[in-house]
Amino acid sequence: MTEQIAELVSHHPLLAGLPGDVGDLVAGCARNVAFHAGDLLMSEGEAADTLFLLRRGNVAIEIQSAGRGVVVVGTVGPGNPVGFSWLFPPYRCCFDVRATEPVGAIAVDAACLRQKAEADPAFGYQLIKRVSAVILDRLQATRLRVLDLYGTPNP
Repeated sequence: MTEQIAELVSHHPLLAGLPGDVGDLVAGCARNVAFHAGDLLMSEGEAADTLFLLRRGNVAIEIQSAGRGVVVVGTVGPGNPVGFSWLFPPYRCCFDVRATEPVGAIAVDAACLRQKAEADPAFGYQLIKRVSAVILDRLQATRLRVLDLYGTPNP
């Protein structure tokens, strides 16, 4: 089973092509998980203890807004990672992440992954570079959605 997880991990776009035996390194922290449509993968304010590597299905990244209820700030699907709050103390989820359809993912234990990244600085640096690129892309996409929603001010 660990070999199967190692292969899935090593082929996920977040980790594919990293030098060394990344699949085996991360597989020790990982397990296959599945969610039904409507299930929460993570909840805002709860401990951020998992990085999800999506394999199939889509998820909505949501926030609760006073007066507006649930606001979807983004959606992501297969090949994408979800859940980055495990990188930053106090390790609390900043968003709800909800399956919008059946989802299959690799759940990576965050404490284990942090420990491996610290023990192998070359791996840790490459991981942080890749995660940071995803965070930047999502921030830019959110910026564009906000501009669409609120428009630009008139001069």
